[in-house]
Amino acid sequence: MSQIRATRLNQKPRRKRKFLENILPVGSWQRIVITMIILPLFFLFLLAIITNQFIMPQITRHGSEFPLPDFSELRLVEAQYNISELDLNYEIASHEYSPGKEKGIVLNQFPIAGTKVKPGRKIKLVVSMGQKLVPIPVVAGRSVRQAMLDLESSGLVLGEIAWAFSDTLPEKIVVFSYPAADTEIPIGSPVNLMVNHGRASNFTFMPKIIGLTITEAIKRLEDKSLKTGIVNYKTNENYLPETVLEQSEPVGTELDVGTEIDLVVSTTE
Repeated sequence: MSQIRATRLNQKPRRKRKFLENILPVGSWQRIVITMIILPLFFLFLLAIITNQFIMPQITRHGSEFPLPDFSELRLVEAQYNISELDLNYEIASHEYSPGKEKGIVLNQFPIAGTKVKPGRKIKLVVSMGQKLVPIPVVAGRSVRQAMLDLESSGLVLGEIAWAFSDTLPEKIVVFSYPAADTEIPIGSPVNLMVNHGRASNFTFMPKIIGLTITEAIKRLEDKSLKTGIVNYKTNENYLPETVLEQSEPVGTELDVGTEIDLVVSTTE
């Protein structure tokens, strides 16, 4: 009996090994490792190659960058056409008044010209509204000084002053402006005034002669019954020689006929 029990005790491990071998045959652990670790890594590697070679270039459009052209100074319709041809999009960021630029001209863009962009990029444009127009204020019945202030407040400047002679209207009062009141003109434009001085007048008004040549300035003073006084020369490289830089009386000042006006004139020496 003791021998039989010893034999049975010795046989138990064998039965256990056979049982494990039936459940996990030879090579099972290797297959598990391959199935659970190596194959997923292989598929991940393959997916990375496909993504890098085929998918990402479509998303990022790799290699399709090009320098952005300059759309400024083009009409909006021309800029729109060029942007469409380059497979780009656009957005009008703002409209701005621009002296000297027609309505509908592209003033600025973002990104700026030369920036590397890809197809599909949105370009922002600033478009001109043209030159701003303002109405001429009503200055009839006002003094010349007050009329000048009203014009300046409207963004306009005083132009030429002429005078009328009438004893039915107050003296030294603006009769009318030309162009007429409420006419819309570009901002910064001059407005001329007609001023009453009664039956006769020994007065005149100082014209604007800054920026004229000395010859033109002398002629303008003579037309206003004024004389040329002392002429001083000043070196100024920003103006052509013989250009009037300063005048001794402000524009619009009421002066006696024959008053001498001193001038400062540019020179390059």
